[in-house]
Amino acid sequence: MDSMLGMYPTFYVPYIGTAWVMGIIGVIHVVASHTSVGAAFLFALLETKAYRDKQPQLLDFIKRYGLFLLVFSYIIGSITGPGIWYAITVASPRGVSGLIHNFVWVWAAEWVFFTVEVIGAYALVYLVGKIDPISHLKLTWSFALASWGTMLLIVGILSFMMWPGSDTWYQTGSTNDAFYNINFFAHLGVRTGSMLVMAAIVGLMVVPGVKDKALRASVVRLIAPVGLIGGLFSVVMFLYYLQTLPNNAHVMLQAHLLPVYAHAMIGVAAVTAVYLISAMLWPQMVRLWVAVPLFLFIAIVGVWPEERMRESMRKPYVAGQYIYGDQVISRDVPGKGIVGEVDTIAEKGFLKVHPFIPDRLRKITDSNKLEVGELLTKIACSNCHSLDPGAPLRSLPDIFHRSTDEDMIAAFLKGPLRHGSIPYMPRIDLPDDEIGAIAHYIATVDAKAGPLKEDTTPIAAAAPNPETKKE
Repeated sequence: MDSMLGMYPTFYVPYIGTAWVMGIIGVIHVVASHTSVGAAFLFALLETKAYRDKQPQLLDFIKRYGLFLLVFSYIIGSITGPGIWYAITVASPRGVSGLIHNFVWVWAAEWVFFTVEVIGAYALVYLVGKIDPISHLKLTWSFALASWGTMLLIVGILSFMMWPGSDTWYQTGSTNDAFYNINFFAHLGVRTGSMLVMAAIVGLMVVPGVKDKALRASVVRLIAPVGLIGGLFSVVMFLYYLQTLPNNAHVMLQAHLLPVYAHAMIGVAAVTAVYLISAMLWPQMVRLWVAVPLFLFIAIVGVWPEERMRESMRKPYVAGQYIYGDQVISRDVPGKGIVGEVDTIAEKGFLKVHPFIPDRLRKITDSNKLEVGELLTKIACSNCHSLDPGAPLRSLPDIFHRSTDEDMIAAFLKGPLRHGSIPYMPRIDLPDDEIGAIAHYIATVDAKAGPLKEDTTPIAAAAPNPETKKE
């Protein structure tokens, strides 16, 4: 038996696809966590104003917002945080392993900051009016800095997931070279501005509960400009962020993401700006029936596309441009003693080197070809694609335009995919018999699904169409 690679079982969620499970949990967590970090700075600004201008009534709003935050961010966020860990561990175990081996002490530090943040949030809320003002103000600023510290540390890890930005890390394996990558400061700026926007939008949902009209107007006129400034800063930093992306991210962005999401993102930015400016000019317009729908609109139409774009842009990699989405190590990393696996798989095939292949499927026969094809497709493709016709996550049958021609499907697998000529897709080089099994499975699924009624989506239009290769 050939020596096995350090692969893990493949986790696949039918129809919606594995990535959408992580995405749904992640978007909820981002909304909750960004609101928490942004609100921490809003609290610090409000309490500084209350202390300097002798306006203790502002503390009433801080307490009201803080109680809302304990439920919204620290319960929902604390549930979805471990949920992300569970989802990514089963969906991308080697990606998570790579991050832990690079950033174990960074994560440990982040958990220390998070502990301070959680304790600070509870102490801040429940000690309003119970300790002297200057001590409470120091507590509030400590809470704000600890909250931002958690974001700073996580952004360093997320930025490395996009790419290290140079060859240095591959040679040294140093945590510093991984953390302070070319994408880090731009990404941190985008997140910092966004957190202030989310905190202002959520704060405007809390404002209608304040009975004192003068206090309500004062709070709105303070938090709305903070949201506007944060939004402008985020936009500027996003333009800088685009300059720090690798080539595969630019190709993915231009070919697949901007045609789908650009108008929605511009629309969300415009609506948010108009909303915050209107609130600042006419505080009395801030009502619950206005604030809640606008929050939902911004969270769903704004945060979901933004997070999906960020996750999709780094394809075909999940971390550091050395681990593919299908969990295969794409290149050597001398600094970590890591050896690329693409050539080994090309020579021997998944069936011989993947430890979680049932023995009865290690050799392809006429009777098991369809089952082997399904298993290989899940291993090679399901981290980025749904295998179900009509599914929302880059449906593989739909991308092949429901073709039933096995030779044409195999031609694509032996051509662009084998040679890695598509920037946003991994190089999947397999022996011909394994390619044949995958083509047989996809063609069988396509035959059962029937032809597509129409192909009008940008993804379908840009996808490989085996039928056109007949010409």
